[in-house]
This record gives sequence, structure tokens and C-alpha cells, in this order.
Amino acid sequence: MTLIPAFQKDDALLADIEAAAGRTDVVTVWWLGQSGFLLAHGHQRILIDPYLSDSLTRKYAGTDKPHVRMGERVIDPAKLPGITLVTSSHNHTDHLDGDTLIPLLGQQPDMKMLIPEANRAFVTDRIGKPFVFPIGLNDGEEVSIDGIKVYGIPAAHNHIDRNADHQCLYMGFVFQFGGLHIYHSGDTLWYEGMEALLRPFRIDLAFLPINGNDPARKVAGNLNAREAAALAKAIGAKMTVPCHYDMFSFNTADPREFAVAAEETGINYKILQLGEKLQLPTPKY
Repeated sequence: MTLIPAFQKDDALLADIEAAAGRTDVVTVWWLGQSGFLLAHGHQRILIDPYLSDSLTRKYAGTDKPHVRMGERVIDPAKLPGITLVTSSHNHTDHLDGDTLIPLLGQQPDMKMLIPEANRAFVTDRIGKPFVFPIGLNDGEEVSIDGIKVYGIPAAHNHIDRNADHQCLYMGFVFQFGGLHIYHSGDTLWYEGMEALLRPFRIDLAFLPINGNDPARKVAGNLNAREAAALAKAIGAKMTVPCHYDMFSFNTADPREFAVAAEETGINYKILQLGEKLQLPTPKY
């Protein structure tokens, strides 16, 4: 199978990341594949849910759920420089990948990590870090990490599941970063009251999955293209970038369907290629 080529990768991507270093007039965003994004402002960099390995392809080879990779890997995670904060929205490997995180942490031991508090034991076991290492967050809470404010939002994958302490196992995060509010939903369906939680943030940029909810895939589902466009409209997002497609052939979607839905809904959107960037101006006070 011929892989979908990256817009830019490896040394070209690294050069683009370095070219944005220090810029405070914009927040720069790169799509790294699946639900993974890199955000940069000034000298701060947030790495959201990175999956930069072939661990799932190896794990499921020869099973009834083969994870056949569709797109090129854009970067060796050990080469990503100067990450301030890395996140995991939940425990599924394409959002919490040991083969991505362990080499990344090995190169950047001072990097902070944000997770749902409910997943602390699972996360630290997977990445081989002390129990106290990650910063845990529950829905309805906020935390400030090196000047980056993050707010916890529930995610329904397929339900809003909680542990015995009523802590969410699946979460989205709103980042207050570079004067913008940026929402990464994690993996989620649209649940009752979701738009009311998000509208007060006046979201400048939303990252929403579009691969849908098909029980035949035997994996938890997400918003489909039309639902993602409608949710973006309902929460008043000023810009929306779709994600969670073009990684595994059994669990993907056509981003052109999102483009059609976005045009019909009247929202601003950008479909990124692998390794491509989007720049949003920061507010001028």
C-alpha cells in the first residue's frame, strides 16, 4: 500500500518548527497525524496526543482488526525539540503511545505531561515514570502549567465513563495559549450539554474527530464529519480543524465530507495535510 505523502516531514518539518520559534504574533499549529498536534507560541510548545510510531500496526498484525497505516510518519518523536507540555486525553494507544512518549521523555526529562487524573496508574505504568510524574486533571477543573491554562472537558467515547471516584476516563482539554482558547476534544461523541460547557470559552480553534461511530469496526466511535461541523457551529468555534482520519485503513473518513458539511453549515475550517501548519494571529490588547 502506498502511504499518503506528508506535506512535510523529518528535517523539513523540524526546520519549519524552528522557524516559528520565538514568534508571539501567531500561534502555529502542525497536524502530526491522527489526533496529534503541535502548538507553538513564543518558546512554548504543546504536543497533543501524539502517535508517532507503528506500535498498533505491529500489535494487531494478523488479527481481525489490522491497523494498516495509511499516512507517512512525519517525525521521529525523539527529534521533536523543546516541548513544554505533552498531553494524553485517554488511554487508547493512538493517544497514549509508549513508543512515542518514552523516547520523547528520554530526550526531554523536564517536559510536563497532562492526563485525566483517573488514568494516572495506567499512564505511569505504560511510560515507565513515577506515579507522581503526570499532572492530573478532572472535568470542571483548571490547571496552570508554565503559564498555559488548561480546562478539563468530559469526552464521551462512547459514553462519559467515570471511575469509582467519579473521575472522567476520557477527556477533552481547552488550552488558553497565546491569548487564544484552543479546544482538543479527544475522542468523543456529541453528548447532552456539551455545547453549553464549551460556548463560554469562545473557542478560537477546535480540533474535532470525524471518523464516525461504526460498531462493525469493534472500536469506540467518534463524531462523524457532519456531526463535527454541527458541533463546531453550536459551540461558536471561530476555526475548526478535523482530525482522526488517514491513519488506519479500517477506521478512517474522507475529509472532503467534512469540507462539504462545513460549507453547508457556514463555519470556518482548514483541512491540514500531514505535517502542514496553520497560523492564527494572537490578540492585540
